[in-house]
Amino acid sequence: MTNFNFDQQNIIWNTLGDFENFLYSVLHVDDENKIIDVLFKLSAHKPIFLHRHMAPNMCFVVQGEHRLYEANGDLKEVRPVGSYTYSPASNDPHRECGGDDGLIVLFSIRGGDGLLYEVLDEVTHDVIATLSYQDIVGLYEAQSTVG
Repeated sequence: MTNFNFDQQNIIWNTLGDFENFLYSVLHVDDENKIIDVLFKLSAHKPIFLHRHMAPNMCFVVQGEHRLYEANGDLKEVRPVGSYTYSPASNDPHRECGGDDGLIVLFSIRGGDGLLYEVLDEVTHDVIATLSYQDIVGLYEAQSTVG
């Protein structure tokens, strides 16, 4: 059987503020069922900001390896290409990044119309930013005018 590489030439990647090693492309917002599908592109071996998921996330690794780290930096889990996982809302903070070749991952976020993510201070773990359903809807609407 032939192996395929994901062709991302038609994906418009966006940045989120000053966050490094992290790009996104919102693919779809289902307002009726409150589901958001978004691609994330993460750099190789450069974990993104400390955060926690405040809503259930379904995750499919499209390309690369999805590496998750505990708040203290210990490797928590490695998800290979093609893996699909369900992650419930959790108060446990973590960081994520790609393996040797970076990462493209599809998240299906199903959190209703409330809070979806909390970004935490690296030292105190205090909440320094939040991302809600409406915030992502706004990102989606803004990106649809690009390209």
